[in-house]
Amino acid sequence: MKLVTFTHSGHTRIGKVEGDQIIDLSIAQPSLPQDMLSLLQQGGAAMDKVRDAKALPEAVLALADVKLEAPVQNPSKYLAIGMNYRDHVEESARKGIKTPETQIWFNKQVSCVTGPFDPVEMPRISEMLDYEVELCVVIGKTCKDVSIEDAPSVIAGYMVANDVSVRDIQWASPTWTLGKSFDTHGPVGPWLVTADEISNPHNLHMLLTVNGEERQNNTTSLMVYNIYQQIAHLTQIMTLQPGDLIATGTPMGVAAGMNPPKYLKVGDVIRAEIEGVGVIENKVVAK
Repeated sequence: MKLVTFTHSGHTRIGKVEGDQIIDLSIAQPSLPQDMLSLLQQGGAAMDKVRDAKALPEAVLALADVKLEAPVQNPSKYLAIGMNYRDHVEESARKGIKTPETQIWFNKQVSCVTGPFDPVEMPRISEMLDYEVELCVVIGKTCKDVSIEDAPSVIAGYMVANDVSVRDIQWASPTWTLGKSFDTHGPVGPWLVTADEISNPHNLHMLLTVNGEERQNNTTSLMVYNIYQQIAHLTQIMTLQPGDLIATGTPMGVAAGMNPPKYLKVGDVIRAEIEGVGVIENKVVAK
């Protein structure tokens, strides 16, 4: 299934995408919550009701007539792994960035989360604005100390993410969090594709363009630590909750890795696409 958070006629709620239409779950299944986080918290029984939702005439909206929002608007955590694609590690090493010896994690503060087609703001304090196409995992169950083998069972689904980064602010701090957490610098979507729709998340084509120019073009098969290893590692340390987001790394081609660097400018349009998951597109605007 493709699950969305959308706004129509001034009201925001959740729905299921079928073709070019949305089934408004507030009408088709009125007993369900009207926000994605609460839906995920209710677990499998609620998801079964979503699957059973019928395209009643009064519950159907054209996809073109709604505004798609971030599918999960208020996650408790947004975690991201750095330097997790082999070619990106090599690209960064050429810039003098040390190759990590273990999984490197940072927070994107949840206030950065924004919609799949919303604008990305150019900071006033930096011109080193960069992009990173990433497969984003959405956690579906409260979980701790999850084994690698059991990790698939705690995944609700997947989204496209652009880990927008302000490089000079990022590099000024060993934690990276500040440079990754500017408001509007966490576009995700366009929908949450449930895990059963993605047979192998480690073999998906990824593409990012800026104004139609190809910048990143690779596959998720190049992850150093796969998704299940990431979840196992994180849950040794912390409890993950339904709706938590995990950005799983980016391949080579980021602006900072180019010679010379080719950072984003006001007016640029960034399009990020992942096979089987979807497309998000964001325009850089002045703050």
